[in-house]
Amino acid sequence: MNIPDFHLRLRRVGIDTYKENVAYLHRDCPIYRAEGFQALAKVQINSTAMDQQVLAVLNVASDERIMATDELGLSEQAFEQLGLAEGETVCISHAIPPESLNAVHRKIAGEHLDGADFTGIMQDVVDNRYSRMEMSAFLVACSENGMERDEILALTQAMVDTGERLDWGEPLVADKHCIGGIPGNRTTMLVVPIVAAHGMLIPKTSSRAITSPSGTADTMETLAHVQLNLARLRKIVRHERGCLAWGGTARLAPADDMLISVERPLALDSPGQMVASILSKKIAAGCTHLLIDIPVGPSAKVHGMNDALRLRKMFEYVGDRSGLNLEVVITNGEQPIGRGIGPVLEARDVILVLENDPEAPSDLREKALRLAGRILEFDPDVRGGQGYAIARDILETGRAMKKMQAIIAAQGMNKIAMKPGVLVKEILASESGYVTGIDNLQMARIARLAGAPMDKGAGVDLLKKLGDPVSEGEALYRIHAEFPSDFEFAQDLAAKGDGYTIGAVPPAPRYFPAL
Repeated sequence: MNIPDFHLRLRRVGIDTYKENVAYLHRDCPIYRAEGFQALAKVQINSTAMDQQVLAVLNVASDERIMATDELGLSEQAFEQLGLAEGETVCISHAIPPESLNAVHRKIAGEHLDGADFTGIMQDVVDNRYSRMEMSAFLVACSENGMERDEILALTQAMVDTGERLDWGEPLVADKHCIGGIPGNRTTMLVVPIVAAHGMLIPKTSSRAITSPSGTADTMETLAHVQLNLARLRKIVRHERGCLAWGGTARLAPADDMLISVERPLALDSPGQMVASILSKKIAAGCTHLLIDIPVGPSAKVHGMNDALRLRKMFEYVGDRSGLNLEVVITNGEQPIGRGIGPVLEARDVILVLENDPEAPSDLREKALRLAGRILEFDPDVRGGQGYAIARDILETGRAMKKMQAIIAAQGMNKIAMKPGVLVKEILASESGYVTGIDNLQMARIARLAGAPMDKGAGVDLLKKLGDPVSEGEALYRIHAEFPSDFEFAQDLAAKGDGYTIGAVPPAPRYFPAL
């Protein structure tokens, strides 16, 4: 047998390896021993009939019920990339290490990288030439050794250049982004219809939750379809001047998505990588005018004002040199925004604000109006300081609600029952006093254990906010769940720490720059 020409039958392995190409080979496959393959080595898979190939990380099986000795299995992502049918023949060989790894090694050693270095690394990441271990090495090196401002700019540009870039053909394309970490902060779902009703273009593509109880796309999905192809998204935006869609269908800064898949499990979120991640997505999406929201609080991503100001300078530096008209606002992140934490509960809060319901959460309404007002002032026809009044008028006259209904209809109404989870547990105060602290992280963890965002009705409904008086035995919040196991997990976590601090006197107001 001529081993180098040994052909394998392609097999689709129904495993989602989340943005990593994985190949599966039996340990007794003749080529496995002859070529000296090792588990977790990178391999190149080529079609024997046409010029198609993919790179993958090799996993080795010892059981023929998993993989036959004449088969090569590919994970879902790798199989889709190769584009062949099951049973077709392929051959496998060692992958040549990417040249850009030399730059990663230099970064590990503390050296400064230039634009060509970052472009090479990002291109190899997009081409699946990097394993998760190699991406981890790059991310840790950038996090631990730090990145200079010009390195952050170079990384941002490299992420943009290695993906698609939208062009809306208009001089003013608005967007907003919050750096995250605050549960229930669904201001985007109010800002978009307000700004679109004014006539400005605001094509908002958002992510799904990875570690939070709900992302904008998860919450919007309770009302409308969010998974739109690019052609349909363009048509909706042209007609309605805005959208609220999931950004995963467009190939915008794809290297960022692949790096995030490694960052999240490692809990890496360095300032430089955050700036590059956010701005690369916005630039690629065709944004020209961007508002960045940096919440500050003890349990927010940014804990103090000095850190917020340093982060603002990073955003401004990269934004200015990337041609973005960028403005950064620093907001109060001491507690969740609104009452609901979880897709259905957050959507309820949004609808209450749009309906101008007296029961609508005032903090969500006010913050959304302030943010929308700042975006409206990007319009050269709006005088400085008038944005808030215009935003409030659009909301109070019902124009924002009408626009939201039009966007929902254009995207396609979703028939998800807008009901919180039927399993309910009230968490009671252990003492009387005033609410002096709410732990954002703990409330997010409880909501996730309850089943959010996968179970749309799961989450936490806050009954008390900062400064509210509370009596012993009075309910602080309700846990909603749809399945008993999730319900028990969330209750157990709340029993270990309910996330609330009760004091004898109301908390002193803290200063935050006015929006």
